[in-house]
Amino acid sequence: MQGYGDAGGELAQLQSTMHAIEAACSSIQMHINPAAAEAAILALSQSPQPYKACQFILENSQVANARFQAAGAIRDAAIREWSFLSAEDRRNLVNFCICFALQHANSPEGYVQAKVSSVAAQLIKRGWLDFSTGEKEPFFYQINQAILGTHGLDVQFIGISILESLVSEFSPSTSSAMGLPREFHEQCRRSLELDYLKVFYCWARGAALSVTSKILDSDLAAPEVKVCTAAMRLMLQILTWEFQYNRKGTKSINHFSAGVRHDNALTNRTDCILVQPGLAWHDVLISSGDTVWLSNLYAALRQKFSPQSSWIDSPIAVSARKLLVQFCSVTGTIFPSDSGQSQEQYLVRLLSGIILWVEPSDAISKEIESGKSGSEMLDGCRALLAMATVTTPAAFDRLLKSIRPYGTLTLLSTLMGEVIKVLISQNSEEETWSWEARDILLDTWTALLMHSLQPLHITGGGISLPPEGAVAAANLFALIVDSELKAASASAYNDDSDSDYIHASISAMDERLSSYALIARAAIDVTVPLLTRLFTERVSRLHQGRGIVDPTETLEELYSLLLITGHVLADEGEGETPLVPDAIQRNFGDFLEADKHPVVLLSGSIIKFAEHSLDPDLRASFFSPRLMEAVIWFLSRWSPTYLMSLEETHDRNDDSLLSRGHQLPQNSRKTVANYFSEYSYGKFVLGTIVRVSIITFTSYPGENYLQGMTCYQLLHALVRQKNICVHLVALESWRELANAFAHEKMLFMLNASHQRSLAQTLVLSASGLGNSEAANQYVKDLMGHMTKYLVELSSRNDIRSISQQPDIILSITCSLERLRGAARASEPRMQKSIYEMGLSVLNAILVLLEVYKHESSVVYVLLKFVVAWVDAQITYLEAKETAAVVDFCMRLLQLYSSHNIGKISLSLSNSLLSDAKTEKYKDLRALLQLLSALCLKDLVDLSSDPVESEGTNISQVVFFGLHIVTPLISLELLKYPKLCHDYFSLLSHMLEVYPEMVGQLNNDAFSHVVETLSFGLHHQDSEVVNMCLKALRALASYHCKETAAGKVGLGSRASDPRNPSGGTENRIFSRFLQSLLQLLLFGDYSPDLVGAAADALFPMILCEQSLYQKLGNELIERQANPEFRLRLTNAFQALTSLNQLTCTLDRMNYQRFRKNLSNFLIEVRGFLRTK
Repeated sequence: MQGYGDAGGELAQLQSTMHAIEAACSSIQMHINPAAAEAAILALSQSPQPYKACQFILENSQVANARFQAAGAIRDAAIREWSFLSAEDRRNLVNFCICFALQHANSPEGYVQAKVSSVAAQLIKRGWLDFSTGEKEPFFYQINQAILGTHGLDVQFIGISILESLVSEFSPSTSSAMGLPREFHEQCRRSLELDYLKVFYCWARGAALSVTSKILDSDLAAPEVKVCTAAMRLMLQILTWEFQYNRKGTKSINHFSAGVRHDNALTNRTDCILVQPGLAWHDVLISSGDTVWLSNLYAALRQKFSPQSSWIDSPIAVSARKLLVQFCSVTGTIFPSDSGQSQEQYLVRLLSGIILWVEPSDAISKEIESGKSGSEMLDGCRALLAMATVTTPAAFDRLLKSIRPYGTLTLLSTLMGEVIKVLISQNSEEETWSWEARDILLDTWTALLMHSLQPLHITGGGISLPPEGAVAAANLFALIVDSELKAASASAYNDDSDSDYIHASISAMDERLSSYALIARAAIDVTVPLLTRLFTERVSRLHQGRGIVDPTETLEELYSLLLITGHVLADEGEGETPLVPDAIQRNFGDFLEADKHPVVLLSGSIIKFAEHSLDPDLRASFFSPRLMEAVIWFLSRWSPTYLMSLEETHDRNDDSLLSRGHQLPQNSRKTVANYFSEYSYGKFVLGTIVRVSIITFTSYPGENYLQGMTCYQLLHALVRQKNICVHLVALESWRELANAFAHEKMLFMLNASHQRSLAQTLVLSASGLGNSEAANQYVKDLMGHMTKYLVELSSRNDIRSISQQPDIILSITCSLERLRGAARASEPRMQKSIYEMGLSVLNAILVLLEVYKHESSVVYVLLKFVVAWVDAQITYLEAKETAAVVDFCMRLLQLYSSHNIGKISLSLSNSLLSDAKTEKYKDLRALLQLLSALCLKDLVDLSSDPVESEGTNISQVVFFGLHIVTPLISLELLKYPKLCHDYFSLLSHMLEVYPEMVGQLNNDAFSHVVETLSFGLHHQDSEVVNMCLKALRALASYHCKETAAGKVGLGSRASDPRNPSGGTENRIFSRFLQSLLQLLLFGDYSPDLVGAAADALFPMILCEQSLYQKLGNELIERQANPEFRLRLTNAFQALTSLNQLTCTLDRMNYQRFRKNLSNFLIEVRGFLRTK
């Protein structure tokens, strides 16, 4: 590394290498034998210490791509060999990269300089903990001198680029993989953040300031512009750093200053990265006047270059705006504790310049529509979002009042209104600037209103949105609704199959509608009456124009209103019963009469409209499947919040609030709750909902989406609440639904998954019956027809002759899907009847499995029912019942295996072969799930007597099941991710919990287990590898502990099943010891697996100590380099001796060995992997 010398032979060799790499690069570009070319380049980076050749190529090659590859080879080799490079070699490599980048700063191939800069940054990071402060100083002195501009603008630019690469490498989200533990990266990050990041920021700011005056005196093509842009880009990069440490070196918890946000509600559609560097940065970011300087610079550039339409998207303009937007996100302890006054003053200074980007909004939007770029307007919106994220609504509104006669909320409303007008006028499906502006502004409102509409006990019961803001929100919501109605009306006759509005699902629009709802709730006293008026007007228009006017436009408007109203009135439950929104609880306290309450009027008008769908004539005239989807969606969202709500829960909340000193207004919620309670109109509304649900099944055949919403959303929402189930099962309409389900063929036409869901819902409703006897009788009556049908069908003498009839297959699969749904509804109250339901069809299942052994779709449904039933029942069953279920499962497995169901013929065509594999994969996965369900009995057993009392051993049963199933699982089938995961999950569990059972497997079964473990150990899915390592740890630790105690352990199973009579080298642990060491030393794997690998390797070393010594000696002897041989010898000794490691398999020793292995791999992997 000292030069190339004078030896002609060495120079010739270097030139030969350079020419080979140049030829390879040219071949790749010309697509001539690319495999050989790539191999030549790879050979360079994998060769030992290729630094001299790489440096020669960088300094002498005329082919830019060759220089690029040489830089990459330096990086790869240095990272790999770092541990055995001398301190001088390490420093020389870093110095070479820095000097080369700076000396060739004016090179036209910028990507080569960028690559070299990146390599320099990566090498600095790799040696960060090795280099002393004195060794780092020369690197940064060179970079700083470059950034100062003393060597010219090109060098200044490259110096900044090196720092950009360095900051990127030290940031966890953008760092390069180095095969080192996370602790290394965290130490580097901490050191840079505390000791250098602020310095780098100051260097970048200084570079930008140094060229500002020249930029203002020249044009955008001036070279100073490039430097200034790069400097601002670096400043922005530093400000997006995730600050975590304070000056004491401990992780800091940033609490926002008084007057700013205390919740953590960040937005989804647009990014807003908070800047929270702490008090140490106050002098740099707050006191320095950077915001004033940058605002003035941008304003001057804007004034000078505004005649040039393209300047607004020039790199310097974009960088300046992005940096100003990021300044708006500064928050936390960097500001003094003065009730937020300092932060407000800081934001006002920023807003005074940014306001010009968005105001006057009408004039700016016209310019954009006329062809001007909208990027400045969008950045202005992003700045408002950032300010909204770090302030309270009241503080946000005050910002603009110091420079305008109105507040920031009014500006926000005006901006949103202008954007919506543009959207309406465009009526375009292409996502233009106005789409993006709408999303950013909606996120701004969301950031503000998520705070102002927090629960009462957080905000003290008061509305934190200022009155002026509430008025702005009301006006904005009215404009939003008007625009949505116009869009809906315009889409009514749109025949374009790609129409976004027509085909947008409710879930796809949910995010936007949720933002609309927050705005509406900010002025709920205005917006709910508005929605009521608009809805009743549309309904009246329908009836008045019936048979006269085409209702399509009105129906689309109703569809839109239903979605908006549903979001305003209720929140999504997300698995829990949602409460009445706090905005509704706070308001409408003056409405003491329930039938005049605005929420009751709005809800009642929609429920009455839904009831109209029960009229056949009105249904045919108005209720299209699309409109019914909106009706069902609204009812499913509204009912958990308002229908027969649990007053006891709300009363407890009220008492809790009053105990904190908060006084609620006249309880608006109770008024609404009483109206829709079981003592008032609740039962009537519930009955209406059920009748409307039945209509979706009977009058809309083939409408899978509509029927799915009814099954999965609406009906599930009802039976999820036990207090509603009590009234549900008493309804005549519910009995009609249950009777139609049990006896009428009409509902057999539902989608299979809908059949399953409906069965589950109907069975769950039995929890509303008074006692378990009634509930079990209800389930028997409901499902008895299906079980009777299957039993009778399986008993027929002509079952084989009629089995292939389509109606028979449909009836069987539908019945099984229903039984599966019922099984999934198992609860203690209905457990007996569901167990008897399954028990009654067990023999029928075996008969049908025999009959339909070649009908994969039927076989799969049979297996899935058994899985669901066993999974739901096994933990409740007594010992005798468990024995019966286990016996059935074994018969099922044997029958499946004996018929070799799913056997794949290699003579099939590729497409049929693929289908056959898929079918077999599904079957085998179901069987694995069945065995996993049986495992639950050993984990959770609610029976009164132990399962062993009937001679049943769950572990033996499951291993026997594995013995039956595993021969059917080929390595080819294990390429299916879900099957692979289920198999290794079950196998890992069994080997961890029951390692002693491994010795009882026969040779074939055990051999298959070993082969699949070997396959999983090298799987690309790290989770699969982790499960295999856990299984190996369990086996090895069990065998080690047993043999240490004088027992046999795994006995003969500790030998390789391929050669059970062989010597030490053929023992099973020797196989995996060698395989795991090979993987750890030479393979590619996630660093996250090192801990699990250590846990598996430690007991295997104890089991095979002599082999471990032999493998280590062989590896040491293969090292030709004496230094490497010595280092490897010391590393192997340290692996099993450092940190007071002993031969006891306890927690402390596992932790010690983990640390030893991590250090061992860092020490030796680099030079062992060198080719």
